[in-house]
Amino acid sequence: MSTSTPPNYGSISGNGGAKAQQHIHLHASIDSLDVGPHAFRSPLPLSSPQPQDAPSSDPQPQAPLLNSPLLRRLSASPASTGVCNDRRRPIGRYPSLETPFLDAEDDDKEGKAAEKTGESFIYYIIYALVNSIMCVPCLYGYAAVIFGHDVYQPHINALSKLVILSSVVHQFCFSIFSSLPFSIGQVQDAGLIFLSAMSRRIATSILDDEGNGEDAVSEVLSTTIVLLGLSTASLGAVLILAGKFRLADAVAYLPLPVVGGYLAYIGYFCVEAGVALCIGTTIMKPSDWSALFNERALILALPGAISGMLLTWVARKCNDEAMLPMSMVTIPVIFYLVLFINGFSIDDAREGGWVGETSPPVPVSDLFHLVDFGKVRWDLGRDIISTWAGMVFVVSFSSCLDVAAISMDMGEALDVNNELTTVGISNFISGLAGGFTGSYIFSQTIFTYRTGCRSRWVGVLVAFTFIAVVVSNVNFLEVTPLFFLGSTLMFIGFDLMYEWIVEVRHKLLFSEYLVLIATFIAINAFGINGKLGGIGLGIAVAVFDVVVTTASVSTVARVSRRSLAVWRPAERAFIETHVYNSQFPKIITLECRGSVFFGSSMQVLSNILEETGVDASVEEKTEISMINSPLPHRSRINSVRIPASMSPASVSPGSRRLERRSKEKAPHVERRTINIPPKFLVLDLSAVSNVDASAARGCFLQLVKMCGKRKIVVCAAGANSKIDWMLQKHDAAHHQDSNELCSSNHLNDEKILLFGSLDEALQFCEKSLVAKSPSETLPFKDLENSVPVSGSTAGISLATAFTHFLGLEPGDATALLEYEKRGKTFHSETLYKSGEVIFASGTDADGFFVVLSGSVIDLIDGRPAGASNTVMSGAGMQHIKPRRNVVDTGQVSRVLPVGNVFGFVDFVLKRPRTFSVVAGKDSLVAKCHRSGLEELKKENPDLDRIVDKVLLLCSVVELASRDP
Repeated sequence: MSTSTPPNYGSISGNGGAKAQQHIHLHASIDSLDVGPHAFRSPLPLSSPQPQDAPSSDPQPQAPLLNSPLLRRLSASPASTGVCNDRRRPIGRYPSLETPFLDAEDDDKEGKAAEKTGESFIYYIIYALVNSIMCVPCLYGYAAVIFGHDVYQPHINALSKLVILSSVVHQFCFSIFSSLPFSIGQVQDAGLIFLSAMSRRIATSILDDEGNGEDAVSEVLSTTIVLLGLSTASLGAVLILAGKFRLADAVAYLPLPVVGGYLAYIGYFCVEAGVALCIGTTIMKPSDWSALFNERALILALPGAISGMLLTWVARKCNDEAMLPMSMVTIPVIFYLVLFINGFSIDDAREGGWVGETSPPVPVSDLFHLVDFGKVRWDLGRDIISTWAGMVFVVSFSSCLDVAAISMDMGEALDVNNELTTVGISNFISGLAGGFTGSYIFSQTIFTYRTGCRSRWVGVLVAFTFIAVVVSNVNFLEVTPLFFLGSTLMFIGFDLMYEWIVEVRHKLLFSEYLVLIATFIAINAFGINGKLGGIGLGIAVAVFDVVVTTASVSTVARVSRRSLAVWRPAERAFIETHVYNSQFPKIITLECRGSVFFGSSMQVLSNILEETGVDASVEEKTEISMINSPLPHRSRINSVRIPASMSPASVSPGSRRLERRSKEKAPHVERRTINIPPKFLVLDLSAVSNVDASAARGCFLQLVKMCGKRKIVVCAAGANSKIDWMLQKHDAAHHQDSNELCSSNHLNDEKILLFGSLDEALQFCEKSLVAKSPSETLPFKDLENSVPVSGSTAGISLATAFTHFLGLEPGDATALLEYEKRGKTFHSETLYKSGEVIFASGTDADGFFVVLSGSVIDLIDGRPAGASNTVMSGAGMQHIKPRRNVVDTGQVSRVLPVGNVFGFVDFVLKRPRTFSVVAGKDSLVAKCHRSGLEELKKENPDLDRIVDKVLLLCSVVELASRDP
C-alpha cells in the first residue's frame, strides 16, 4: 500500500447514529414480543428438514398482496395479484446452507417458473431500483455516523463509498447463501453505535499521542478501517459458530427491555446525527443542542425535521408500499424546483449550506490507498474489545428479531440458526474486505416478498446498483440536499423512538418498561463502554427487577386438603370434626409458590407464621434479623427487607420489660380468644422452583425452631431434589420413614419432615392424630390388618373397601358379593410383587381397581421428578439420596394405600389410561371388569344402581382431597 497521505475528497460536518431500513416499519416484530428475552424466536414451530423435491401435504400460505395499486399494475407476476404458482417448496425450512442461485438445476426451475408466470426481467429491475432508492441515502447517513469524528471529514466521500461497497458484499452474500431468495441485506443500524464508538476511541487515542499531522491522520484511517474490519469479521465468525451449534436461543439471555432501550437510543442518536448533518455542527451531548438557537442553524434543520416526520407518517400510515420510495424521490425534486423557481443556482445553495462542498471524484482504486498496514496501531485492539463484545450480543439479538419478524409476516417457519449463520458468513466476508456489520433489512425483504418475486436476481441487481454508485465519479454529496440525508436519519430515529418508547408500552410490564427507560437514560449518560456502560447498567437494572419481581410473586396460601387414606366412617367423622376443624384445625396446609431466596425469605416466613397463628417473640425476631442480615451482627443496618411483623425494632430494654410485664400479668387476665396452634404444619413445596442458602437458614430453619418450641411438627412435601439437599445440608430437614414415625411415641419436631408427595404427608399427620386419639372414643384399626382373604396375603375384602372407604351401605355391598357367589363374578383379585406393573399409560381402560392389601404407586406421565440425583455445590458434585416414592423412571408419584380406588376416571370416560400404576409393596389388587359390570347391569337393575353409586362415591372421595 502507498504511504502517501490520502487525498482530500471533500468534507461534510456531522455526527450521529443511524437506523437501518428493517426498522422503518417494524410493527410485525413489535407484535411478536412476548414480554421476555425469548421474544425474538419464530412465532411458528420450526419444521423438520425435508428433501427439496418432497411434496408438501400442507397447503402453503399465499404471499400477502401488494397494497400499492401502482406496483400491482407494474407487475405481471400472478403472485403480486394474490396467485403464486411457484410454491413447490417452503422457503427457509432447510437447516443446511443452500445456494440455489449457484445451482443450475434450481436456476432452470426458476427460469421455467418465471416463464410460466409471465415474469419479466424488467420487473426485477423496477423492484431493485425501489430498494436502492431507500437504501443509498441511508448508507451515506450511516457513513456519517460511523466516521463522526472531525478527523474523518476530509475523507468522508471515500469512506461513504467504503460503506456502500461493504453493502455490496452483504447483498451478494445474502443472495447466495440465504434460504430466502428475496432477501435484502446491507450495512444496518444494530452495530452502528458500536462502530462509531470504536472509530472515535481509535481517533482520540492516536491524535492525543501524535497530534494532528498528516502521518497521524493516515494512521487513524488505516487503524480504524483495519480494526473495524477485523471486528466485523470476528463478529461474523462468532455468529457462524452460534448458528452451526444452534445457539441462537442463548441470545435470549439478553433482556428484551435492555435491547429495547438500546434501540431507542439508536433512534435518539439518529436524530442527533440527522440534525448535525443538516446544520454542519457536531451534536454529541445535550448541551450541543443549543446550536439550534442560532437562526441560520434552525432554518437549515427545520426542513430536515419536517421531512423526517413526513417520511415517518408515510411509513406508518400509508398502506401503499410505493408511497415511501416516491416520497424519498419527491423531497429532493421539490428542493430543486424551489431553487429553479426562485432563480438560485446550485452554487448558491452550497454557499447557504444546503448541499455539500465540492471535492475531486473518488476512483475505486483510491479506496485501497486509504489503508497502510505499516501504520496500523494493533495495540488499540485491546481498547475496543469490550465494545466489540457488546456489539456481538446486540447484532445477534437484532438479527434474530429481524428473522422472527420476517417469519411472522410470511406466515412460514424459518430456521433462526440457519439465518444467523448466513448473517455470520456475510459479516465475516465483509470484515475481511474491510467492511462493516450488516444483516437482513426487514422492511425491504418483506417488500420484495410481497411483490411475488422469488428470484435472487432482485438482490443481485440491488448489489449492482450499489456498485454503480461506488464506481461513479459523481460525488452525490455535492448534489444531494444535506437536509434530505439528515431527514432519512431523523426518519429512522423518529420511527425507532416511537416504536420502542411509545408503542412498546402496551407490550411490556410496567417494571420492564422502567428497565427500558433506565437503559435508555443510562446509555445517554454513560455511553456503551466501560464498567458503567449503559447496556451493562441496563442489564443490572433488569436483574434487580427480576429479583424484586420474583420476591413479590413468592406466595403462601392456605389450602384445604385431605389425604386419600382409608378410614372407617367413625374415623372419617373424627378427622373432619377435630383434625380439620375450621376454627381450631390440628393440621394446617400451606401451598408455597415461586422462588424462596434472600429477597423473599423474610416475607415468606412472615406469611407462614401469620397463617399458622404463631407470634414471634422479641428474642426470635432478633435472631431472625441477625441471621438474615448480610452485615456483621454488631451492625443494626440491614439491607434485607424485613416485614413489619418480623422487625426487631422493639428490641430494646423497654420492649423487653414490656414483654416481661405482659407475661407476669397473663395468668390474671381472662382472655376470651384463645389462639390454639395446630399440631402439624404441612408445606406444599411442589410449586417452589428454588430455595437458596439464605432462605434455608433464614426462613425454614428458623420456622422449624419456632414451631418446635410450640410443639408443632413441620412437614414439607413435593420439594425437588435440589431443595431437599439444601434443607438437609443446613440442618433444617431430614427424611424418615412415615411408618416408623407413626409407630413412634415421640415425633421429632426439631427438623422439617420431608415427604415425596402432599398425600403422603397428610396421611402421616392424620394417622398420627388418629393413633393418639383416646381409645375409648375412637379405637384405631388399621385396615391393612383387617379381614383376611383367600390366598397367602392378608387384606380387606372388596365389600369392606366399598363399605368403609366409599361409605357404601353394607346391604348394597353384600348384594354385590351375593351376585358373585352365583358364579357371575364382576371382579378378579391379583397379587402383584413390588415394582410389578399393574397397568401402563395408553392401555385400554377396561376396568377400575381397588387396593386390598399393600400399596400401589401412581406414576404421573410427563412430570419428571424435579432434578437429577446430583447437585453441583461449591465442593463439587453432590449425590442425593432418591426419594422413597420415586421409581427408577424418575417420574413423580403418589402412594395409594389400602382401600383406594384408582383408574375409575379413564374407565368412566372410556379413554386410554393417562397414567401408569405399579405395586409399591407386595399387594393384592381387585379389578372390577367392564364386561362383568355390563352383564350385571343387564341382569339386575338394582345392582346397576349400586355400581353407579360406587363410581359416584369414588369421584366424591377424590374431590374431597382437593380444595373446595
